[in-house]
Amino acid sequence: MGGGIDTGDVFAAISAPVRREMLALLATQELPVMTLAQSFDMTLSAVSQHLGVLRDAGLVNVRKDGKQRLYRLEPEPLRAVAEWVDRYGPFWTGRLTALGEYLDETSKENP
Repeated sequence: MGGGIDTGDVFAAISAPVRREMLALLATQELPVMTLAQSFDMTLSAVSQHLGVLRDAGLVNVRKDGKQRLYRLEPEPLRAVAEWVDRYGPFWTGRLTALGEYLDETSKENP
């Protein structure tokens, strides 16, 4: 999956719920690290470590603006994740269709 992105790093980075939440916060706007830190019950050091993992995976960029460090989402590496998940769409569609049919039959048998 292209562009020099190490998908292993991307999958590892998004495996932690706190990092997924950070990405969600950054999806709409660039934020200073202190604003991000206020959203989590952890030390600034822990927040910085999580942001470092996201940065190393290419999921966020950081820039200095005066004394602040501003983080922004870099969504391109997530494309590889979306492509990987999309390959399983037919599997889930089939499973959900089968489940729906089973539930329909069960509800007819047990009104």
